[in-house]
Amino acid sequence: MTTDTALPHTPQNKRPGPAPDPRAALLQDRNFRWMTGGAFLSMLGDQFTLIALPWLVLQMTGDTLVLGTVLALVSVPRALFILVGGAVVDRRSPKQVLMVTKYINLALLAVLAALVFAGALTLWMVYALSLGIGLATAFSIPAGTAMMPHVVARSQLQAANSIHLGLRQLTLFIGPLLTGLLIALWGAGDATASSASTPTRVNASGIGIAFALDALSFAVSAWTLSKVQTHAASPAPASAPQAVLASVAQGIVHFWRDHELRTCFLYWSAVALFIMGPVHIAIPVLASSTPALGAAAFGIIVGAHGAGTLLGMVVSGAVPRLRIGSLGMTILAFDAVIGVLFMPLGLITAVWQGALLMLVIGLLGGFMQVSVFTWIQQRVPPALLGRAMSLFMFIFMGLAPISAAVTGWVMKSVTLPQLFAASGGTLVVLTALAWVLTPMRRVTDTAPAMR
Repeated sequence: MTTDTALPHTPQNKRPGPAPDPRAALLQDRNFRWMTGGAFLSMLGDQFTLIALPWLVLQMTGDTLVLGTVLALVSVPRALFILVGGAVVDRRSPKQVLMVTKYINLALLAVLAALVFAGALTLWMVYALSLGIGLATAFSIPAGTAMMPHVVARSQLQAANSIHLGLRQLTLFIGPLLTGLLIALWGAGDATASSASTPTRVNASGIGIAFALDALSFAVSAWTLSKVQTHAASPAPASAPQAVLASVAQGIVHFWRDHELRTCFLYWSAVALFIMGPVHIAIPVLASSTPALGAAAFGIIVGAHGAGTLLGMVVSGAVPRLRIGSLGMTILAFDAVIGVLFMPLGLITAVWQGALLMLVIGLLGGFMQVSVFTWIQQRVPPALLGRAMSLFMFIFMGLAPISAAVTGWVMKSVTLPQLFAASGGTLVVLTALAWVLTPMRRVTDTAPAMR
């Protein structure tokens, strides 16, 4: 005989509790904590070198042309070899390739720090070490971005990417501040007698400590990476190993045949060409050429963009399914708003105006960055994931220098308000064309069946 008192205990009569927070579940996963903690340290260490290396070159030579050469030795090999890096990641494994690059960077930065401390660093050594760092980065970037699906479940990718990219954005705040404080407290060298032809041998403790801390971050992150247990993202058919270049070509052919991937990659390439240059070149010029602004204002404007990006990533992790229709429609709608907000930047006369515009631009961009990373990781077969992520990163890292060069040339014949208006207007037109002429608005979060 049954009674009514038993009913509340049956599953049909349980009240559904609040949905569990996927980020909280991730943080209870030791595997994810090992990977994320090490990645945070490594990304923070990267910021030390990104600030200290240009400062070192200027202290040695005081020559911006030499500085440009050093930065090119880091960025050009990275852009040229990142597709090869993606192919190697797919041929080996993300963890294996990432571990090797950590040891290489550890050695390069330890040598750089030792030479600075010893006062024995010369310009050709800086060139050689910068080239090595750039080549290692071409392999570490696709390996790092392809790791996540091998560590967390597919259903957790959105939350995991939100945490990972949010921490990366956080290092963009902390790293430069700590490096500047380090150099200020422990010295940056004396460049009074330096020139490009007779570079100074710098013995600057602050700069040396920055490089040493970056080397230490690679050592610790290599140890934490060794603790990470990876799994196959999904069963992958066995196949004979391919030559690296043939593997790169196979990946490009696959992405070209996938209409949605091809559409998105071509669209993002156009965005990178028309927007990245003005963001990196015109905004500093705007701050320096506007009487009411200046260097401090430039820092505030860039900081507002970073804060907005971080906030957007947090929102993406909290409400991962926030969409205007489909994923593609959301991308186009957000980019159209970004284009509209970009247009009046050349007319600002106060810091708060630029900060507010860049805050909202960063918020929209940060939200979509997490969603796009997750979409690619879920859509692409695991055997091609390294190549997919390397192609995505190449679009923004490889095309950005081209965009910057074109922007610098264009700025000789147009005013800043005209440049910002044209760039923002171009982005709005691109979103409209993509809406009308391409299948992008039909791109959804639903991943296709793995092939």
